[in-house]
Amino acid sequence: MTDKEIFIENLKNRTKEFAVNVIGFCETLNSSRATNAITYQLIKSATSTGANYRAACNARSKKEFFSKICIVVEEIDESKYWLELIQSTNLSKKKESLNGLLIEGNEIAKIMGKAKTSMYEKN
Repeated sequence: MTDKEIFIENLKNRTKEFAVNVIGFCETLNSSRATNAITYQLIKSATSTGANYRAACNARSKKEFFSKICIVVEEIDESKYWLELIQSTNLSKKKESLNGLLIEGNEIAKIMGKAKTSMYEKN
């Protein structure tokens, strides 16, 4: 495997692990109208991040890759929004888990944002 292929596989695993951790975190929240609405949206965006990154990796053209990476950037940013909302409203008592998800979300966002910018600059 090349370094690029290893990086891609690691990022696939990382985005999947992020989604798994988000789902686990959401299961720890008390059920209410607010948490139900927020967790629904958070789980959708977190799982979509990994799914769309995989789709980008299977893109048939640079244009399709760019399109999918743009979606990934949007979805990870949305995930960060919902996590920040949980933090701002004190809906979670698991501060350490929440902070870990926010850190990981920020790191994934930086990587995906760089990929998007790099592709945009090449065109």
